[in-house]
Amino acid sequence: MPELPAVPESPGLIASVGAVFADDGPLARALPQFEPRRGQRLMAEAVAEALEQGGLLLAEAGTGTGKTLAYLVPAILSGRRVLVSTGTKNLQEQIYEKDLPVLRQALGIPFTATCMKGRANYLCLHRLEQARGSGASSLLEDMAAWAETSGTGDRAELADLPENDPLWHDVSATADTCLGSDCPQFDVCFITRMRQRAAASDLVIVNHHLLCADAAVRQSSYGEVIPACHYAVVDEAHQLEDVATQYFGVSISNYRLEELGRDAERMLNAGVGGDEDGSLRRLVRHVDDHARAFFGALTLARAGRAVAGDRLRVGPDWFGDIVTDGVALVSALDGLEGGLSLAASGEPSGAGEDALALARRAAEIRDQLRFLMSASDPRHVYFIESRGRGVFLRAAPIDVSDILQEVLFERMRATVLTSATLTVEGSFDYVRGRLGVRAGADITVPSEFDYTSQAVLYLPRRMPPPKASGFGQAVAQEVLEILRRTRGRAFVLFTSYGVLREVHARLAPALPYPLLVQGEAPRGALLQRFRVTPGAVLLATSSFWQGVDVVGEQLSCVIIDKLPFASPGDPITAARLEAIAAEGGDPFHDYQVPLAVLTLLQGLGRLIRHRDDRGVLAVLDPRLRTMPYGRRFLDSFPPAPVTHDLGEVEKFLEEY
Repeated sequence: MPELPAVPESPGLIASVGAVFADDGPLARALPQFEPRRGQRLMAEAVAEALEQGGLLLAEAGTGTGKTLAYLVPAILSGRRVLVSTGTKNLQEQIYEKDLPVLRQALGIPFTATCMKGRANYLCLHRLEQARGSGASSLLEDMAAWAETSGTGDRAELADLPENDPLWHDVSATADTCLGSDCPQFDVCFITRMRQRAAASDLVIVNHHLLCADAAVRQSSYGEVIPACHYAVVDEAHQLEDVATQYFGVSISNYRLEELGRDAERMLNAGVGGDEDGSLRRLVRHVDDHARAFFGALTLARAGRAVAGDRLRVGPDWFGDIVTDGVALVSALDGLEGGLSLAASGEPSGAGEDALALARRAAEIRDQLRFLMSASDPRHVYFIESRGRGVFLRAAPIDVSDILQEVLFERMRATVLTSATLTVEGSFDYVRGRLGVRAGADITVPSEFDYTSQAVLYLPRRMPPPKASGFGQAVAQEVLEILRRTRGRAFVLFTSYGVLREVHARLAPALPYPLLVQGEAPRGALLQRFRVTPGAVLLATSSFWQGVDVVGEQLSCVIIDKLPFASPGDPITAARLEAIAAEGGDPFHDYQVPLAVLTLLQGLGRLIRHRDDRGVLAVLDPRLRTMPYGRRFLDSFPPAPVTHDLGEVEKFLEEY
């Protein structure tokens, strides 16, 4: 581990932080809506102590605590460069665009901050120039005009650009296409400028995807994405394991090979690389042909196997005849790398960077394909995933705890991991084990909300088991009865699309309230429609279980169909269960139950978002009452009174 720089003196940080949150402190004087909260001050002082003393702090802060200000204030007052990582871009933007300007005004302390997102959020000036050179387009010219005035190149500034616009994909900055310091646009590059701002900032605001991408780059000794910081706050830390699993894995897909071919053709069309005899084009098409054959064979082989969900686990003996197609693709990529490298050497100085970058991409895909086809590293689980037209061959780490310890926690002098949901039955043991937190302090700050008066937990007396054939019908009937009492105004959250579709089909003709369904529109558009539509009911799955904030009586009920256990048929889950069993643990009680508890608490957390909110939490899974492990869930729930009577639900809401 590299030696860290000396800690700058910060006398009285804890006392200074406490004073900011005092009843007559700067926040109370500057913010009319500020309410002093004991829990918020306790958390802020714990964060201040961590930043002063070093080490790692786990901080669970219940909904309504105001945890964002509780870590931002000590971070600002510490005078150190602090990295803040969030689970979503929404929270990242909220911190940068709303919270920090408020604190700058309230504290009267000058500080600088930079918001860093993943590369694909930014325009690449070099790729834009290439695209404009290959064909005229009014949209490209509009982008060029915007690039002249934009200070960030962030696609979030292009409000009218569709979410999945293919043109943006062709002009955005990606790790695969970046030429780094060899790029002719390097000095004026939006990402270069963003990094320069971040390197000079007191606060660097990132998200977990960028945090893990940076750690993966450092692990590979390829440099860094985020400037060096030795103090970090990881908000929404319950998401960190999932994001790390994605970024420390390996993946190739038909999309990735197609993009390599398109970029190579675009380069050749621009006259880079010579290729008077057409040999490079033949190498490109050779890769295209073998990629189609390989991924086609994968698809056929997968179709012949029973698959639970979108993923099929594979091992070294699974590929069979597909090995021939894989070896041919490896050979074709090897030939393309050599051809591109040779072409780059024949270009004038500074003109062959695009060919060299493509050669590096071909080599990386070749090496990753060899690794994936071997399927032999016991630290990884290998699987094929299908999503729409995409076919992905992946390897994911079974355990990321050692990785996170090595590439994240050990290089920090102080780390704060925080979320509204980190404990199970009051214990941090589960999250400590999953994230590799071997030492460090912890603090639990209860929610500021009074769940005993603001919420009621409804558990129906009679429901069939989730695996029973009539479960979907029973859910639809129970949901209908609940919504009649709540007058709509509800999220109905499902663990599977299958039950969602069945319930939707049964509710649609019977429900007298506007019905919104995930997939009908983008997530943000659906949420906005829900907020402004009286009595609306939203049916949704996993992506709406967290990071969604609807304040007020518009959301008066959250209904969850069943306990969100991770499917043992999923390759990553199965591999983790096997690893726990091999170490003598209990896979169900040590992994599946705690993970389901935290997921369920995130879903239930959508309901009460303000001190004036009131509402009904409804969980329709009978296993909460009938199975011994149900008590672990109930002991982790907010302290809302429990009822089995819909009449009590109706009476509770009539008082709202």
